[in-house]
Amino acid sequence: MNEAIQPILLAGQWQPSLGTTGHFRAADPTTGEAIGPVFPFSGAADVEAAVTAASAVAAELAAAPAERIAAFLDAYADALDADADTLVALAAAETALAAPTRLRGNELPRTSGQLRQAAQAVRSYGWTQPTIDTAAGLRAHLAPLGKPVLVFGPNNFPFAFNAIAGSDFASAMAARNPVIAKAHPLHPATSQRMAQLAHTALLASGLPAAAVQLLYQFDNAIGLRLAGDRRLGAIGFTGSRAGGLALKAAADAVGTPFYAELSSVNPVFMLPGALAERGPALAQEFFASCTLGSGQFCTNPGVVIVPRSVEGDAFVAATTTHFTSAAPMVLFSQGGVDHVAAGVAALQAAGASVLAGGAVGQGAGFRYAPTLLQVDAMDFIARPQALQAEAFGPVSLLVRVEDQEAMVAVAAAFEGNLTGTLYRATDGSDDAAWQAIAPVLRARVGRLINSKMPTGVAVSAAQNHGGPFPSTGHPGFTAVGMPGSIHRFAALHSYDGIPDALLPVELRDANPGGVQRSVDGTWTTADIGGAA
Repeated sequence: MNEAIQPILLAGQWQPSLGTTGHFRAADPTTGEAIGPVFPFSGAADVEAAVTAASAVAAELAAAPAERIAAFLDAYADALDADADTLVALAAAETALAAPTRLRGNELPRTSGQLRQAAQAVRSYGWTQPTIDTAAGLRAHLAPLGKPVLVFGPNNFPFAFNAIAGSDFASAMAARNPVIAKAHPLHPATSQRMAQLAHTALLASGLPAAAVQLLYQFDNAIGLRLAGDRRLGAIGFTGSRAGGLALKAAADAVGTPFYAELSSVNPVFMLPGALAERGPALAQEFFASCTLGSGQFCTNPGVVIVPRSVEGDAFVAATTTHFTSAAPMVLFSQGGVDHVAAGVAALQAAGASVLAGGAVGQGAGFRYAPTLLQVDAMDFIARPQALQAEAFGPVSLLVRVEDQEAMVAVAAAFEGNLTGTLYRATDGSDDAAWQAIAPVLRARVGRLINSKMPTGVAVSAAQNHGGPFPSTGHPGFTAVGMPGSIHRFAALHSYDGIPDALLPVELRDANPGGVQRSVDGTWTTADIGGAA
């Protein structure tokens, strides 16, 4: 190996791996060729050093003033925006995602924006939910875990879900927990640059230098050992169901909370009136959503329920034409191509027929044809597990139904998903069908959507980017939206009869900052025993 292996951010400084077990480079998805610097596979020594260093500063970070945490988050957001040219170029090279629209126009502003939202939640103390019962002498709030948070970043969002900058990172830091970031190996140079900016902002804020650390990659055995380390306070994971469940089992064995986004097919129901009203437009809308980002979205519309009718047949024909006419799409990696191909083969084995695509793209790079499959509702209901398996790419399954009753039965066959959508006619003619299907679907999804595709995820306090298992590991939490996403990395602390001067600032009698608090069942900004 003639090329220098890149350093890792460990124990407060950039340094060589303490014992690398191998090395790797990123690949250009459009050509398949290796690009960029050489990065290390971390061994057990790196992992141990990271956990030890993070644990050593956990108490100091937990006691840090809110303004210092907020200042770090804001400064980091500013640094990301200022470095947009470099970051977008790196991410575009490593992921082949569209630089002007997806990366610069959408994902990077979303990333800096959610860091700023986290900073605002820190300043307002809104995430802590202060609750005071004066009669019982009890006061409670959400507070830091006092332990490090381990974050696994996914392959499909090099900025907004990156382990060193995304929502999990922002949430864990807002809750004043040290973060050990495990970058995704498909975009290591992007992660490295973001970590450099984070480290600079961290030092400038006066927070402990070991509060943010970055490891690029380690083997599965080390990952399982790390997930089972009792010194961790929580784990955030976005990735495959198989990998997530293996890590979750290790975390569960030692009682570490594991917040995972695992898989979702995001069912979309095309109601009869909507198809009659605007079928051709819906076919185009569906195709655009399924192929956005080459279908590599956790909210990709993976299963679409379509009536057997003249309008339904026309929708299927139009959609098939869109899929057939599209060129093979670039995926992130050869592993991604293999996974999609295996997923399509599994759907066929379960009884689905291919209407369009279904083949690996020819030529250089990692490519797969946009793929549309079809199955009858009765077959779907008979084999729901096999026919709703996620194929992470530009792939969707049409489920053809005879009537409303069959739609309800199909809705009942779904496992937990991030989203569920019903397309309605604007004249209200589908409302009775909505009222029959929606309650069944509602229990199976985190976000219920009316008449739009699920691929957009707004960063909002009212957002739920979560859902019942197996879309996530816990239906009560979201991975997007402040302050809700911060709650995953917090502990509920109750104080019984503690003198006022010894309480956390937002639980004291005086409330000079005007924090919203629940006092004896009423939300108020008033002092205890005083005026607002």
